[in-house]
Amino acid sequence: MSNRIDPRTPILVGCAQFTQRTAREGKVAESLSPIAMMAKVAREAFADAGLAAQADTVAVVRFTADSPGEQGRLPKRMFRNPPLSLANHLGLAPRRALYTATGGNTPQWLVNRTAEEISKGDCEIALLAGAEYIASLLAAMKQGIDLRWGDHDPGSDPQEIGDQRSGTSEYERRYGLQFPVNVYPLFENALRGEARRTPAQHLEWLGKFFSPFSMVASQNPYAWFPTFRPPQEIATPSEKNRFVGYPYTKYLNAVIEVDQAAAVVMTSVAKARALGIAESKWVYLHGCGDANDIWHVTERVNYVSSPAIREIGRRAFAMAGKTPADLSFIDLYSCFPSAVEIGCRELGIETGDPRGLTVTGGLPYFGGAGNDYVMHSIVTMMEKLRSRPGAFGLCTGNGWYVTKHSAGIYSTAPREGAWRRDDPKSYQKDIDAEAHPEFVEQASGRGRVETYTVVTDRKGKRFGIVVGRDAQDRRFLAHTPDDDATLDWMMREDMLGRAGEVTPGATNLFRFA
Repeated sequence: MSNRIDPRTPILVGCAQFTQRTAREGKVAESLSPIAMMAKVAREAFADAGLAAQADTVAVVRFTADSPGEQGRLPKRMFRNPPLSLANHLGLAPRRALYTATGGNTPQWLVNRTAEEISKGDCEIALLAGAEYIASLLAAMKQGIDLRWGDHDPGSDPQEIGDQRSGTSEYERRYGLQFPVNVYPLFENALRGEARRTPAQHLEWLGKFFSPFSMVASQNPYAWFPTFRPPQEIATPSEKNRFVGYPYTKYLNAVIEVDQAAAVVMTSVAKARALGIAESKWVYLHGCGDANDIWHVTERVNYVSSPAIREIGRRAFAMAGKTPADLSFIDLYSCFPSAVEIGCRELGIETGDPRGLTVTGGLPYFGGAGNDYVMHSIVTMMEKLRSRPGAFGLCTGNGWYVTKHSAGIYSTAPREGAWRRDDPKSYQKDIDAEAHPEFVEQASGRGRVETYTVVTDRKGKRFGIVVGRDAQDRRFLAHTPDDDATLDWMMREDMLGRAGEVTPGATNLFRFA
C-alpha cells in the first residue's frame, strides 16, 4: 500500500519524552540543563526511528522562562540560541536553527508548519524539541545553588518564528490579565452561567470533570503528579488546595514548575524509505489547522466560545476526511477546565465523552510543561496510535488566553493523495472580522457584570476583576472593592448579570448595587 502514497507526504517517525525529578527529590545540583534534557530526548527520538542523529532543521519550542511576562520574575535569558546549542550537543550542523514564539499551541503549530515544508521539499529531516526547567531553576534560586549550566552561547542568534506579539495590551496588564490564572476563571464563570449552575453546583461539576484527567496522569510514568485525585478532593478548598482564581482551586490549575522534555523527528515518505525507517514507526498527519481568536481578551466575541477553534476543527477534519466520531484518542489542551470546555463545544465533542479527553493527563496533573506540553501530547499520541494501527487521534494546543490555537489529526493509516495544508491566512481574516462588543477603557455610570473572578494568593483574597457592560452595552474592565465582605460575597453568590456603578480612574472601580 505504501507505494501508492505521495513520496512527499510528511510523517513523524521518531519520538521520546523525559521527566527529570531531581528538584523534587532534593537533588537539584544534579539537574540536567534544558539543552542536555533536549539532547537526551533527541537521541532517543532518533533511536526510536532507527536513525543516527541527522537533521537539516532543528526547531526548539521557546522556553517558558524566555517568554514575555516571565522576564523580571526569572533570571534574564540564559541560553542565546537553544536550537543551535542543541544541534552542537548532538554533533549536527543544521541548515536552520529555529526558535518559536510563546504559546501552548506552539508544538502542534510547529508540526503543522514543518509538515508543510516537508511536503514542498523545503525540509528533509526535522528535529522538533522542547524542554521546561522552571522546577530546577526556582529550586536552585531558593537554595542559592549554582547549577553550572553555562550559557551555551554558540555565537549567533536563532531564527525566531511564529507570532511574537504579547498576549495582553498594556491596558489589560493594569488589571492583572497578563496572568493566565486571572483570565481563565473569567471564561469559567461565563461558562457556568450558560450551563445554569450555581457556584456550588459548578465547583462540584469541575471536580467530576477533571478527576478523569488525574486518573490518566496517575497511569503515565512521565507525569509530574502521577496521583489520582477523586472529584471531591479537587473541588473542596483546603490548605493544600486553596482557591487561586475563583472558581478554580489549585488542583484545577496548570502546574508550571516542572522539568520535562520531549522531541519528535519528522521527514517525508520518500526520505523514510531511503533511510530504511520501518513503516511501523510512521505516523501521518492527516489533518491540521491553525488560527487565532480576536487577539485581546477584552475584545472577544464572548467568553464561552472560540471561533478559531471551531474553524481549525472544521479545517482539520475536512483535510483528514474524518469526523469526531472517527477518533479513538483525544487530547484537548487542558491548562484550565474552561479551555477544555470551549474546545469540546467547538469541536463537537461531549465533555463526558467515554473515550476520554486526554491521553497525557492534563496540565494540572501531568504537569504544564510551559509552552512544550503539547509536544508530550504528540509523543504520547504517537505511541498510542502505533499500538493500535489504523486508529485516529486528535491533539489540540492553546496559547495565551484561548488566543492561539492549533490542531492535528494523526494515524498510522497511510494518507493517500497530495498533502496540502490550508493557508491559515486564508481563514484568519474571517475570524478577525467576527462581530464583537465595543470596548471602552474609561467607564462611568450604571453597569452590569458579564463575567468576573476573585484573585487570591497564599495570603488570601486580593482583588476582584469584573468584565462588565455599560448602559450602552459597551464592554469595560474594572476592579472591585478589595474588602473581605465584598470578595467573600463574590466567592459565595452568583455575580453574573449583577448591576452596579462603575467609576473611572487609574483602573475602573465597580461597586455592586
